[in-house]
Amino acid sequence: MNRPVERQASASHDHELELEQVPASSSSGGIDAAPCPGRVHSQRQETQNEVPREERISRLQETRLQERPDAIEENIQRTRETPGTIDENNVIPGFESERARIERLGRERPPQFHSLLAEIGFCFSISMSQVLAEYFVSGFNVVLPSIVTKLNIPSESSTWPASAFSLVISSFLLGFGRLADMHGGYPAYVLGFAWMTVWSVIAGFSQNALMLNFCRALQGLGPASFLVSGLMLLGSIYRPGPRKNVVFSIYGACAPLGFFAGIFFAGLCGQYLTWRWYFWIGACLCAITTVAAYFAIPSDVAERRALGIKMDWYGAILIFAGLVLVVFAITDSSHAPRGWATPYIFVTFVVGALLLAVAVYVEGWVAEHPLVPPDLFRIPYMKPLAVTLFLMYGCLGVYLFYATFYMETIMGATPLQVVAWCVPMALGGCIISTVGGFFLHLVPGTILIIVAGIAWTIAPLLFAIAPAPHANYWAYVFPSMICATLAVDITYSVTNIFISTNMPKKRQGLAGAFINSVLYLGISFLLGFADITAAQTSSSSSSSSSVSSSDSSSAAKTGTVSAGETKAYKSVFWFEMACAATALVVAIAFVRITEAKSDMTFDEKEAEKHAEKDVTAVDAGAMQEQRRRVILQLE
Repeated sequence: MNRPVERQASASHDHELELEQVPASSSSGGIDAAPCPGRVHSQRQETQNEVPREERISRLQETRLQERPDAIEENIQRTRETPGTIDENNVIPGFESERARIERLGRERPPQFHSLLAEIGFCFSISMSQVLAEYFVSGFNVVLPSIVTKLNIPSESSTWPASAFSLVISSFLLGFGRLADMHGGYPAYVLGFAWMTVWSVIAGFSQNALMLNFCRALQGLGPASFLVSGLMLLGSIYRPGPRKNVVFSIYGACAPLGFFAGIFFAGLCGQYLTWRWYFWIGACLCAITTVAAYFAIPSDVAERRALGIKMDWYGAILIFAGLVLVVFAITDSSHAPRGWATPYIFVTFVVGALLLAVAVYVEGWVAEHPLVPPDLFRIPYMKPLAVTLFLMYGCLGVYLFYATFYMETIMGATPLQVVAWCVPMALGGCIISTVGGFFLHLVPGTILIIVAGIAWTIAPLLFAIAPAPHANYWAYVFPSMICATLAVDITYSVTNIFISTNMPKKRQGLAGAFINSVLYLGISFLLGFADITAAQTSSSSSSSSSVSSSDSSSAAKTGTVSAGETKAYKSVFWFEMACAATALVVAIAFVRITEAKSDMTFDEKEAEKHAEKDVTAVDAGAMQEQRRRVILQLE
């Protein structure tokens, strides 16, 4: 009966002997204060001949009991019950909780900027990419009728100066995104604007359609570089939180600002100067941005090169060639002699589709570093979101192109009247984007996308039902402009934040490339299909030709508009509304985006997951080692 008591006393005595052998310095606290398990084990080995075998077994069982997880939880609970140790929120007084730290970091100025002025300079430089990309899209649509007349461009070729710009951008975005991930966003951004400056100057000296198309295509390489790298820099520098929401909203607000700047200077040049000044003014703005970006954007070259990212040349070549051929076939089919039956249209489309199919195989199963990693679409809701964005951004391109010509041709507005009529779109866009940035962490992104989808649907619907040619501006054009800016600003801000937040830092270039690829591919494809719709409607109405900029220019001058031309425009707006409604249905059914709150970055979340796995592995290894020791002791 006395044996258990004696065993307990012996174990207590041995434990006191072990503590006496620990150096006195270890009692000072901290990590080193705990006795070394290896030393304790060796001490037990040295004294095992003096302790009976049954007593050693009992002592080991007591040690295992103390190391059980429930014993550890019991110790933690005792610590929490100790007054003054941990408060009611399980936070040690004087220490910041993890939630509070994440919230604080989401509102602080990033460490890359030593002052608020430096951050403002950075935001200005990056936001100008949106301004100038929209400047050379929206304004060119206004000045195009004048260019067509001055350079004697045939009606069947009038869409190419506008299409070449978007086509080159959409084809090169993924390649430039990978180059930015490899060598840094800073050089890609500065060089992109420098390139844009040079070719904007040269475009102003164009003497014929071929030279203009060539310059517009080479212009497109500039935005392909700085749009990707600009989004990459924003996504890399700003962590999830209210500050990122505001910055991305300001960035999105610059799109309608650039849209208005484009049509303003284009209208001014078309009515009082020459169309050439439209390009030269844009070149001056590009030069200013180049200098500002050179001094304001922090360099990330060394950091990016250390990641060891490589280029996928096979994928880049296949994607570029396939997209160019497919978009060319779609865009030019309505102007070809026999439409889709024309041999070169059919051949280019089939070859382009085959190249894209090969690109999918290479990216999915062959490439070691694919431009479009398959796991990109494993992000929750990414697939339906990509479909939604493709349709919504395509609607934007159709709206900007055809609404401008509708106001000039059908409604008889002068270039400066078009500028005045588009003021609500610019002002509304700036207000909605900037103010909306303060609410993105409060409202679920799904609700905002649905609101944007409804606005996308209403904007073309108002033009489609407007009585031609004397539609009331306040009843149709003004609310349509408000809906358009509401749609594009909400969509751009919400989706940019969602996609960049769900990508690691080494893939921020891919995030920027993916966002802008969907945007410009949507514009290129839907503009091509809209042109086909207009041509088919026009021919079915016994019109001599499809809706084109040269026809629009002559009609505006003579004040005569055919019924077939009006019907062609309205059919395009109905087509756009159908695409927007489809996007809305997809968003409601399949897209789920939460509030853009302060949170850990993607890399921090991944590091935490790996740390938990490592801890689990270490615990499992320690348990196995302890079992091995017990077996050895029992033997």
